[in-house]
Amino acid sequence: MASNLKDKVKNLNIDKVKNYSFAKFKKLKAVNIISKIAIYFVLICIGYVYLKPIFEMVSKSIMTTADLIDPSITWLAKHFTMSNFVAAVKALDIPTSLIGSIWFSGLLAVAQTLVSATTGFALSRYTFRGRNFWYIMLILAFILPVPLLTVPRIMIFETFKTLTGIQLLNTIWPQFLMSLLGQGTYSTMLVLIFYNFFNMIPKSLDEAAMIDGAGSLKVFYHVAIRLSTATILVVFLFSFVFNWNETYTTSTMLGDAVELLPTQLSAFGSSPETQTAVNEAKRMAATLISILPLLILYGVVQKQFIQGIENTGITGE
Repeated sequence: MASNLKDKVKNLNIDKVKNYSFAKFKKLKAVNIISKIAIYFVLICIGYVYLKPIFEMVSKSIMTTADLIDPSITWLAKHFTMSNFVAAVKALDIPTSLIGSIWFSGLLAVAQTLVSATTGFALSRYTFRGRNFWYIMLILAFILPVPLLTVPRIMIFETFKTLTGIQLLNTIWPQFLMSLLGQGTYSTMLVLIFYNFFNMIPKSLDEAAMIDGAGSLKVFYHVAIRLSTATILVVFLFSFVFNWNETYTTSTMLGDAVELLPTQLSAFGSSPETQTAVNEAKRMAATLISILPLLILYGVVQKQFIQGIENTGITGE
């Protein structure tokens, strides 16, 4: 009798535990589902904010003048046309401006990547007099607005012309030299990317290489560079995009020495092909053409780019 009572109590307790565990499981599952819905909702909202301008650009670029002035048309054109792209291609002087933008932005990106890697490695690995000062100056160069730095730079190049008789302005040399000397577009951010990544690499690897007889350059190449391939790609892409979209410094230093796609886009409204009463559709078509190479570039290297962004380096000593 007593044993039967104990068995009943034991079974009752087991049933309570099972019911409690099942209820807890259902609660956790419900919380998990709600959290996923909230995350997806936030991601969709953020994606909409970024994608809406592109969708609107594509929508307006295929509209006719009648569609643009029709208040009942918002997204879908009644009269589909590709004439806007034809006019934009002529006004932007494709492919001359496209080729010029690719090689010019690529040249500056290579110079910026090189100097950013060496500067970031020096700040990360070496202790020297004035290191903190130069680090502060690096941050200050990022904070100062570009127009504030443009006049002194022009004065430097004009002084160089007076002393040597060599004209640098209105050529590719001013921006190339600035990129090579750490004064390119957003160079500070690129240096900090390398600096933070090199800090994650254990210094014991440097010491092991030095014990084997490697000098500073060999340590930099065989240890730092070999481990930072993804970071190099990220910095190069950032620099390429920054220089591609830069128009203020380019128009001031480069002038019309090289025909660039963003520069042509800035002067798009004054082009004979676009001097019409309503040219918003042609402007959208031209803008879409100007960002299309960047979208294609990102689509090609998307996997490597994301890996570089997510790269956390080497952990542990």
